[in-house]
Amino acid sequence: MSQTLYDKIFFDHVIKDLGDDTYLIGIDRHLMHEVTSPQAFFAMEKAGRKPFDKGELLLTEDHNIPTKGGYEAITNANSKDQVDTLRFNAKKHNLNFFPMGDERQGIVHVVAPEQGFILPGMTMICGDSHTATHGALGAIAFGVGTSEVSHALQTGSLKVKKLKNMRITINGKLKKYVTAKDVILYIIGEIGTSGGTGYAIEFYGEVFDTMSIEERMTVCNMAIEAGAKVGLIEPDQKLSDYFYDKPMAPKGEDFKEFNRYITLELYTDIDADFDLEYEFYASDIEPQVTWGTNPEEVSSIDGTISFAGRNNDHATSALKYMGLEENQEVFDIFITQVFIGSCTNGRIEDLRQVAMVIEKTGLKKHENVKRVLVVPGSGLVKKQAEEEGLDKIFIEAGFQWRNPGCSACLGMNDDTMPYGEHVASTSNRNFVDRQGNGARTHLCSPIVATLAALYGRFVNPTEKLMEV
Repeated sequence: MSQTLYDKIFFDHVIKDLGDDTYLIGIDRHLMHEVTSPQAFFAMEKAGRKPFDKGELLLTEDHNIPTKGGYEAITNANSKDQVDTLRFNAKKHNLNFFPMGDERQGIVHVVAPEQGFILPGMTMICGDSHTATHGALGAIAFGVGTSEVSHALQTGSLKVKKLKNMRITINGKLKKYVTAKDVILYIIGEIGTSGGTGYAIEFYGEVFDTMSIEERMTVCNMAIEAGAKVGLIEPDQKLSDYFYDKPMAPKGEDFKEFNRYITLELYTDIDADFDLEYEFYASDIEPQVTWGTNPEEVSSIDGTISFAGRNNDHATSALKYMGLEENQEVFDIFITQVFIGSCTNGRIEDLRQVAMVIEKTGLKKHENVKRVLVVPGSGLVKKQAEEEGLDKIFIEAGFQWRNPGCSACLGMNDDTMPYGEHVASTSNRNFVDRQGNGARTHLCSPIVATLAALYGRFVNPTEKLMEV
């Protein structure tokens, strides 16, 4: 029987059919951070158990840590307690752990891929909704709640409902300066934030084939913002090459077997059925900017704020919060804060785009922009950026170069955004108070965010970068 990639991986991990499309499945990899892990370890200790498999666990500090200074810079008592608890549990159980100060530390969804910890064909979880990122590696990856974190920690398994299959196809060639972030924002704008609910989305077609692995991670990262628990892209030779030198990936003969597995088994059968399909065209996608308080309230950068096809009640409330008006041009949105980073756009390719824009325009931070945070996704990204001299380009332009962490993606650390200010953000969520009390978040690509930092408002990359 023909199967999708999702179905092949899923049924390869079934331990028991529980009926009503519910199954007990094995979990190959489990990522943990300081926020959702303390309760899981506490429940495990209370039950008198130990981690089911230490080798399937990888821990790092990311969500509420400072990006200026190290451990000593943690001022919030709750944050310090969470970090201390993670460190205690990691040491007690002798687990793979990257604390602040270790160059491998960083955002969990940046750290795991660059270590080769998540491999194609695996199942993996994390107590974080953006775990879908790892679908770019050909893995079934999804976020879970605290009780599920605890269950998987103790048993290496989870009870889950099998998802339906959706395929989103985009063929053609993207326009210059249209990025992976623009592609996923465009998709969410078309199908809505609940369009993928109950589905695993497979992204298919020329556009995704030509993307780098890091660009694919950006797309799968935000599958959850379309309502989908899982986002997947079929493994290819590009993915095999990506894993070649990763520390935790297979080596030697094992790598050859791994490569064979990717090539011969991990693909969607040509005649597999999908429950729902969408097809879009690369030529229709422009740079995107969100104007509301969810990712589907989005427009092309040279467009206007439009309620067409939106939930009017939500959009009206969103514009009141954002201090904007219907039919206002995106070009008329003025920016005073910029955040470049997160598990969506905090990788080396993203930072190279930022440096490219600065060098190409020759501009510095606009006088009306109060702060630009550039936060690498991991210590290894930071190290590589500094080896390439990118940090000097950022600092000379008036941007702040920080240590790795989740930073201003969410209001859980010191990098919160001020009340009422408009923020160009390369992160993944823009709901009310996400980046700080009253902060007004506009999701966009690193290219668009950098231009906003330099011009003090949103401008069209094609216009500004083609003319210099």
